[in-house]
Amino acid sequence: MSIELENRGPETAPASLVDSAELSPEAQARPEAAPVAASERHFAVDVLRGCALLGILAMNIVDFGWPGVAYGNPMAGGGFQGTDRVVWFFNHLVFEAKMMTLFSMLFGAGLVLLDARAQARGASIRGIYYRRVLWLLVIGLVHSYLIWAGDILVLYAETGLILYLFHAKSPRTLIILGLVASLLIVPIVVGFAWSLDYMKAASARVEVQTKAGEKPSWLDRKASNAWKNMRDEFDPTPAKKAEAWDKEMAIYRGGYWGIVKNRAGQLIFVQTLAFIFGLGFVAASRMLIGMALMKLGVFSAERSKQFYLWMVALGYGIGMPLMVFDALELIKHEFSFVYGLHGGFLYNLFGSLVVAMGHVGLVMLIVKAGLISWLTRRLAAVGRMALTNYLTHSIVCTTLFYGYGFALFGTMNRTALFGVVVVIWTVQLIVSPIWLKYFRFGPAEWVWRSLTYWRPQPMRVAPAGDLPATAA
Repeated sequence: MSIELENRGPETAPASLVDSAELSPEAQARPEAAPVAASERHFAVDVLRGCALLGILAMNIVDFGWPGVAYGNPMAGGGFQGTDRVVWFFNHLVFEAKMMTLFSMLFGAGLVLLDARAQARGASIRGIYYRRVLWLLVIGLVHSYLIWAGDILVLYAETGLILYLFHAKSPRTLIILGLVASLLIVPIVVGFAWSLDYMKAASARVEVQTKAGEKPSWLDRKASNAWKNMRDEFDPTPAKKAEAWDKEMAIYRGGYWGIVKNRAGQLIFVQTLAFIFGLGFVAASRMLIGMALMKLGVFSAERSKQFYLWMVALGYGIGMPLMVFDALELIKHEFSFVYGLHGGFLYNLFGSLVVAMGHVGLVMLIVKAGLISWLTRRLAAVGRMALTNYLTHSIVCTTLFYGYGFALFGTMNRTALFGVVVVIWTVQLIVSPIWLKYFRFGPAEWVWRSLTYWRPQPMRVAPAGDLPATAA
């Protein structure tokens, strides 16, 4: 669920000098923000984004291939024995929620980099930034309603609309704000769980009192009616679960417009109420922390080896045991949604942030040491084309699984699905660097940038080559 973030490389002249060659004489005469040049990119940030982009597919693949309930409950579908259980366990420890955390932090980092480049010119990025975010919102809406309901771009754009207000804050303030935003999820989840418990209990009281000829209180009657409307969603009977499962299987094995119509109602809820009362706080918390880490030089591999070793030790030393505990508790409670609302969701909410820090530290250590450069160069290319590669995931997977394509929805177990992931990873690691030898951007990045700057961006790489050797 990543998007292309602008950044600059550490081995070049200052951004104000590098970018001046890209501007017209009129543009050079006045300060303004401009598209990032390939020579300005942070190689470490690109590598990290590439890792996150590939990891997000491992996280999303079950949602492509099975009804939505199977994503949160492997016992519902997709297999949970033998290698399927191993795949789920690994995915939960390494990818689930951790990749969204990385993407969100990198989105925040992108705002910091845009602002730093503009300040070097004495310019403001406010206009460019908001055009960029609004066009991202348009791309996300098209993607979510017409291609895949699991879109993350709309969430990023919605959160990004308020993110600019914090771009000048200090790293310390940003970290505090990010942690506060995370903690606000706790009363929201607990409060929602309490309200469901109250409505369920009120419904039981109303039933007993009605049978006894007594008149229930006005509040209990209202709560009982609300619970009747929500029961099938939050506490369905086995028969209702089976009915919903069969319905979703039929829809996604059917035609294109039936799928579009079905997901529209879900998306309206997710992009409005769910954003206001939960998802927005999660995304904002990660973005604010990402802004702080970018300002502190963490994402650009500028900190010491010891610093990143501590990140790995603490991130994995604390986060992984917590994730193992979370996985075992989920299995123990049979992935109950009720268990999740009563605190079970919070383990991964906070644990994912800790594990993601371990991921960051590990990637930065590899980049600083120049290890497996054959792979990091390819990951950087994948990261530079993150929006294109992300949209490609959706187009390829929906075609593979949905009824208007190869109709494999609900037919492949988790092990086989991970095989699909590996194939797509391999193709993108091969194709992305080849594409960037000839073109400055991925196709989707080119469209987004051209719309943002109100003019077509130069697409072909200059004859002398526009890519640094480390990012080719």
